[in-house]
Amino acid sequence: MSHQQINQDWTIRRSTPFFTKETVPAALLSHHNTAAGVFGQLVVMRGTVTYFGFADENATEAEVKVVIPAGRFATSPPQYWHRIELSDDAQFNINFWSDPRQDQADTLFNSKR
Repeated sequence: MSHQQINQDWTIRRSTPFFTKETVPAALLSHHNTAAGVFGQLVVMRGTVTYFGFADENATEAEVKVVIPAGRFATSPPQYWHRIELSDDAQFNINFWSDPRQDQADTLFNSKR
């Protein structure tokens, strides 16, 4: 699960700025998922980011745990519920990939909040 393949003809639709423990949006630290037809690619530049994947919106126990060190990345498939935790020194960003031939809605992810 830590590195599901993104279709080779998909493109990055949007990239976030770099986040740290002080600047990470709260939604990323709680249950959320990427929208239909959108892959998330979490790229760690410094420290570590731990990714927890859940079977569904209401699951409280993670079915997947991936520790992503600096210089590595992990992907999150469309509509898969997850959250992250950061080391104190973590710095990362997220690239949102989608099929450029599909109509693009503005929504890239959904949060439980």
